[in-house]
Amino acid sequence: MIKTSNLTKKYGDFTALENLNIEIKEGEILCLLGANGAGKSTTINLLLNFIAPTSGSAYINGLDVTKHPKKTKPYLTYIPENLMLYPTLTAIENLDYFLGIGGKSFSKTELRSFLGQAGLQEEAFEKRVQYFSKGMRQKVGIALAIAKEAKVLLLDEPTSGLDPKSSNEFGELLKNMKLANVAMLMATHDIFRAKEIGTHIGIMKEGVLKHHFLNDDITLQDLEKVYLETMTVNEEAL
Repeated sequence: MIKTSNLTKKYGDFTALENLNIEIKEGEILCLLGANGAGKSTTINLLLNFIAPTSGSAYINGLDVTKHPKKTKPYLTYIPENLMLYPTLTAIENLDYFLGIGGKSFSKTELRSFLGQAGLQEEAFEKRVQYFSKGMRQKVGIALAIAKEAKVLLLDEPTSGLDPKSSNEFGELLKNMKLANVAMLMATHDIFRAKEIGTHIGIMKEGVLKHHFLNDDITLQDLEKVYLETMTVNEEAL
C-alpha cells in the first residue's frame, strides 16, 4: 500500500532524504524514529505529493503519487502533529465538511458513529473544536480515516504533546486501524509507543534510513540502545 523506490529529496547541496526504500503492506505500521531533520517529515510530504522528489518514486496502492495525485488521495488520510480544524465548527461539522470536500456525504447519525468509533466522548460531538485538547482533535482525524475507509494513514508526530493517558488511547486507536488492514507510516520521537504499536521500526539520521527492524526481532531495551548509539555517532568529534 505504501512504497518508496530510491526516494531522494535535495535542496541545493543539502540532502533531506537519500535513496529511501520502504514497503508497508495492509495491516502494517512502520514507525520511523529520528531526531528533527532526520527526514521523517520529508518522507511523509513526498508520499502526500506536497513536495516533488529530486529522484526516485513514491507509491500509494501501486500508483506513483506524482503521476496520479488525484487517484491516490482517496486512499489517504493524513494526521499531522497539529491537526488543522475549523475552531468555530463542532466536531460533527468539521467531519462533515472535510468529508464533503472528498465528495462523501453521511447522515448525522453516521457522523456521530464515526466519532464514537474514534474514541471521542459523545458530549464532545456538538462542541466547537476550539475547546478541544490535542488528543480530542486527533480523534477527529481518526474519525475522518474511518469514514473515508482509508487504506493508508500517514502520521507525523501525532502523539507529541499528549499526556500519557491520551497517548495510550491514541495508540489503541492505531491498533484498531491495523486490525482493519490499514497501512500506516508514523513519524515519531516516542520509542516506547513505536515498540508498542509498530510492526516495523526504522531509525533515520540525516536523511538516511540507518536501521530497519521487525518489531518481533528486537526488544525495547535493544531498540533504545541502537537508537542512542545511532544518534551519538560522530557527536564525540564535535
